[in-house]
Amino acid sequence: MDNHPTIAVEFYKVNYFYSNLEVLTESSFHVHKGEFVALIGSNGSGKTTILRLIMGLARPDSGKVLIFGESPEKARGLVGYVPQYMNYDPAFPISVEEVVKMGRLEGLSRNCDSKRSLNASCPELETALELADVADLRYRPYKALSGGQRRRVMVARALASAPELLILDEPTANMDSESEERLFRVLGNLKQSTTILIATHDTAFVSSLTDVVLCVGQREGKLGGVLRHAAKPADHIPAGLYGGSALQVLHDTDLPDECCGSGLTMQDDRAVHTDQSAPGRKA
Repeated sequence: MDNHPTIAVEFYKVNYFYSNLEVLTESSFHVHKGEFVALIGSNGSGKTTILRLIMGLARPDSGKVLIFGESPEKARGLVGYVPQYMNYDPAFPISVEEVVKMGRLEGLSRNCDSKRSLNASCPELETALELADVADLRYRPYKALSGGQRRRVMVARALASAPELLILDEPTANMDSESEERLFRVLGNLKQSTTILIATHDTAFVSSLTDVVLCVGQREGKLGGVLRHAAKPADHIPAGLYGGSALQVLHDTDLPDECCGSGLTMQDDRAVHTDQSAPGRKA
């Protein structure tokens, strides 16, 4: 019997170039199902590239990326994404409920009849509104919401497809402490039932919900490495920031990242490097 926990995200010796610039170098890390992960790094460190690779919007030049044991392209239906910004026309009359319904446009209806997957009575839609704490806002115009409310609506939109992995890009940017606290309360309710990955440029502190800290930056003198850091309670941080209590990232630690018998580390490098290599350079 296999007692190893399910691996939700796995990178193995991933290299990625962007117009001759090496963004990721021999990057290997993994995330277990149900973990709350903080992906930290300064602007331009490679966080966005990692998110794009996870979502199948980019392919590594060499190495391998697996999402729940599948290629990112095959696993797209398991991933929900909350972008940092959502461009929209403020003159367009769209309600909160209609924004959340957009999360079902891919036809991801595990528990919903596809004929009514955009109907308000769809169980996943109702669950998403409740989980994201926006059910009371469902009929309000999206343009009338505060920044914090809009971010929770975007979480609901991502949850409408019942994802197994939820990715949030800089979710607390330009958010007041009260809105930040409500957002992390929502994420806390999702923890363990959903794998959560938050990308942030704040490299000093993370939410106390965090199980794993992955730092994108320099490793062994090379840019584009991913380090697994330890963290400790930061009692000196005012309550309310980081959604409540915070953890201080210990950048002088480098925790091992063994892949729990997934098999990738046992494969021949040549086979791994040819499986997902993208021909040519990225535009």
